[in-house]
Amino acid sequence: MPALLHRVKSKLFIHAHRRVRGMLDGEYRSVFQGRSLDFDDLRQYAPGDEIKDIDWKATARHGSPLVKRFIANRKHQVLFVVDTGRDFAAVAESGRQKSEVAVLAVGVLGFLAVRHGDLVSLVAGDAESIETLPPAGTEGGLERLLQRIDRRSSADAPRSDLDRLLGHVTRAVHKRSLVVIVADDDEFSEQRVHLLRRLHAQHEVLWVSVGDADLMRRDYTWREMTDVEGGALLPSFVRNDAALRDEFEASVAVLSERHVDMLESLGISSRRITGDDDVIPALFRLLEAHRHARR
Repeated sequence: MPALLHRVKSKLFIHAHRRVRGMLDGEYRSVFQGRSLDFDDLRQYAPGDEIKDIDWKATARHGSPLVKRFIANRKHQVLFVVDTGRDFAAVAESGRQKSEVAVLAVGVLGFLAVRHGDLVSLVAGDAESIETLPPAGTEGGLERLLQRIDRRSSADAPRSDLDRLLGHVTRAVHKRSLVVIVADDDEFSEQRVHLLRRLHAQHEVLWVSVGDADLMRRDYTWREMTDVEGGALLPSFVRNDAALRDEFEASVAVLSERHVDMLESLGISSRRITGDDDVIPALFRLLEAHRHARR
């Protein structure tokens, strides 16, 4: 089986020149700058403390604002939460399989984490099973993580169920982490919003969505397109309809804007990735947006 991390490194070093790589390193480092991840105790609120560090339940009991204090540590944990249901066997906007784009995105962030001495772990799953890989701080551990994402994401996999996956993370992951959610383009349910709000209260959360292919594109009209969810064939006469093509493009734009607005309202930075060439600039913008959002 080919080494997936080798492909990640090739993409990173060929398509990102030295200055961009340095900036990407700097943006990653800034995510943890001045903030530790292990809870220690509570203390009185002081001017300048972050509002998100206030323990509201303890404050209500005590009668005055109390903030959580954390133990400084050098090793941080980056937890990748990846939807590996059959939706990720579909084609991304660039024409590549979504799982390939997801592997590249996770690989770049994971490689940055390992280089900085941090730990990477994985929670991957679908509607039938959820799998967890324990934290690792080596390239070998990262390679195993990438291989697991690639192996699970196939057209034969069970259907996707991101809400089930997020629910598992809220219950099972107690150590404060940088949680990177890699998901499909999809509508946000009320349950998902509730779960994300809970995750954001405990962890640093980033959201990466892999954009759906525009099946109405003119250069796709010669290809046979099948829905991975139900196996239905999308007729060519539908894809050749100009009015339907315009309506589809408009609906994608509206959905993307709605996603961004919803995540921003929850305090979660997000980026939509369309393909391999979009991964590095999109991740740079994601980390940069997160750094500014936390100030």
